[in-house]
Amino acid sequence: MEINWLGYSCFRIKGKNATIITDPIPVDSSRQSNRSTADIVCLSHQLPEESGLERIGGDPYIISGPGEYEVHNVLIIGVGTYRDEASGSLRGKNTVYALEIDEFSVCHLGNLGHLLTDQQVEVIGHVDILLVPVGGHSTINAAQAARLVRTIEPKIVIPMHYKTPACEIELDPVDKFLAETGSQGLGSQAKLNVSKNSLPLSTQVFLLDCQA
Repeated sequence: MEINWLGYSCFRIKGKNATIITDPIPVDSSRQSNRSTADIVCLSHQLPEESGLERIGGDPYIISGPGEYEVHNVLIIGVGTYRDEASGSLRGKNTVYALEIDEFSVCHLGNLGHLLTDQQVEVIGHVDILLVPVGGHSTINAAQAARLVRTIEPKIVIPMHYKTPACEIELDPVDKFLAETGSQGLGSQAKLNVSKNSLPLSTQVFLLDCQA
């Protein structure tokens, strides 16, 4: 399985039978490199008409909210959450996606704005790879992200939604998250290729280059 970070909360996850893109970046952004073909698109906090779906080819199956889906041999569970700590009254709703692809459990937290409840963690279940926002301001911050990592205990953590040279909004750099987790981060690298045999025995943080 191959994972590329396209900026903010947008990833391309390429498995044997399907390619998934999460949170395509809206077309009015200056970023141009997230043009891609996908079989499935998962929107965590955007309505389809507000997303960058026009940049995605391949007539993908669009998932934009909580529920259980099975598409192209990929099992997807969407868990309803919020983008703030006030039950969505400030920034609205968010969907966390738990993906079962190529025998991996991948969890994409989207623009999560609060810590998960025990019940939500239970629904998400076992996680091999956690895609977690760490930049604060419009999502959970570094300390909250580190706390979720300790709760979920994934094998691989990939930070997202933090300050990069091309970032257009106010976010904290990834350094704060690395300090909170006591990690220097493995990378940075253009993409992550992962197999069952390559999963680390304990939680490791991997930094991906923003492909935008």
